[in-house]
Amino acid sequence: MNHTATLPAAGNSWPKAALIAGLLLTAIFILYWPTFHSMLEIWERSETFAHGYLIFPISAWLIWRKRYHLTQIEPRPDWRGLVFLVLAGAGWLLADAGSVKVVAQYAFIALLIAAIWAVLGSRVVRAIFFPLAFLLFAVPVGEFLIAPLMEFTADFTVKALQLTGIPVYREGTFFSIPSGDWSVVEGCSGLRYLIASITLGVLYAYLTYRSWKKRLIFSISSLIVPVIANGFRAYMIVMIAHLSDMKLALGVDHFIYGWVWFGIVMLILFWIGSFWREDEEHLKYPVSSGEETERGQENPGRFILMAMAVLMLSMLSPLYSAWLNKHADLEVARIEVTTNGGWQLKDMPTTDWHPRWLGADQQIRGNYQLGGERVFMEVNYYRSQRQDRELINSQNVFIPQKHPLWSNVGEENKRVIVHGKALTVRQAKLRSFDQRLLAWQWNLIDGSMVTNDYVAKFKLALNKIIGNGDEGVAIIIATPYLNDLGPAEKTLSNFMASLQTEINRQ
Repeated sequence: MNHTATLPAAGNSWPKAALIAGLLLTAIFILYWPTFHSMLEIWERSETFAHGYLIFPISAWLIWRKRYHLTQIEPRPDWRGLVFLVLAGAGWLLADAGSVKVVAQYAFIALLIAAIWAVLGSRVVRAIFFPLAFLLFAVPVGEFLIAPLMEFTADFTVKALQLTGIPVYREGTFFSIPSGDWSVVEGCSGLRYLIASITLGVLYAYLTYRSWKKRLIFSISSLIVPVIANGFRAYMIVMIAHLSDMKLALGVDHFIYGWVWFGIVMLILFWIGSFWREDEEHLKYPVSSGEETERGQENPGRFILMAMAVLMLSMLSPLYSAWLNKHADLEVARIEVTTNGGWQLKDMPTTDWHPRWLGADQQIRGNYQLGGERVFMEVNYYRSQRQDRELINSQNVFIPQKHPLWSNVGEENKRVIVHGKALTVRQAKLRSFDQRLLAWQWNLIDGSMVTNDYVAKFKLALNKIIGNGDEGVAIIIATPYLNDLGPAEKTLSNFMASLQTEINRQ
């Protein structure tokens, strides 16, 4: 027979505290509605993140499961929640200034948690820590994993094919076997399976185990297993197509096999995890001496004062953001590009390829020649940046996915020497049916060269917040190559050394 500890009833502060907290959360949703709406838009259009609709209801249900425990805790306002609130607001402001939606969305969730912490207190937050943390899964994040997941899937598939005895020729995420050509594209990355697996896995671990160690182990398993399973999925699809003379595992059934395989893998994972399940002992909550000595009804006025403080602090970031947007620097400015060292602008095109950098306020393209060396250049100038018109954007790429003619067969950061100085550029190897190009790309912010997108976003956002504007320049240069990259790298390095950019304000 289980002995259930009986706790003395808490004071009757909960009805007033819960009402005030609910009204406050509603106010924060209204204040930050554009951020929450951006989450809704992604849930609506992306199957990968459609589960976001369920996260808030699941969190509410998890909190409801704790209702008996919560009635034994007296809510008490906690000023430490205000510190967390200020940090979350600052994070949101920085993300909004840099148009980094995912960070702004995480900051929005953090603001909700901070508001609960400030109004209801740390004991309440500890009691419902997981349901509150589970809200983080509502943020549609993970697209930055697509490239490394594609690379892993290509590595896994090619290695498995070689172990099977099938000859493979690989270039980037493209590979050929005797029966046909294959490529690992975004849909093959396994991101959709990974997001679904980690969300379900963490929830399953919380409901199935009481030990945080077991919860952590199972959660890590739900992160690793789908990545490896997706590698097997890709390998099996290629093998089915190869053995069926390219008649099966193509088109729609390609995706059907993927979801069936994922379902089987998840069922096996949950079945294995069930052997170590720990059933919950409902209503068995030990009483700490601290809780016994601090019972009693909290003054309702303190809840109201804290809620007002939370509301005032929550308003600062969106109000300042609105002020920044209203007073954006609209001064007319143009960028001018010149070269020295003998490079001449020519009418004859170097290539029919063009990068895709969207929404630039000014774009310059040119083809240059020095002796037998030829270089294509594109410069994109961004000023008073806003959503979808940004220097740093996931849609700004050398080649978009499923381009009919061109493919990106390898991209990396490359250290180069220009004027005796070591610099870093983003290098890509591009190919079409009859041409190969070596392309370099870098950004200019405040006259400094920046390649890392995260650093660039931070500098642009910080410049905007302190009133220095957020202008930036993206420069892309490319030259043909055959088999050896050395001559092409030398050509690009010489051209880069001759390049001069200047922003003229009118």
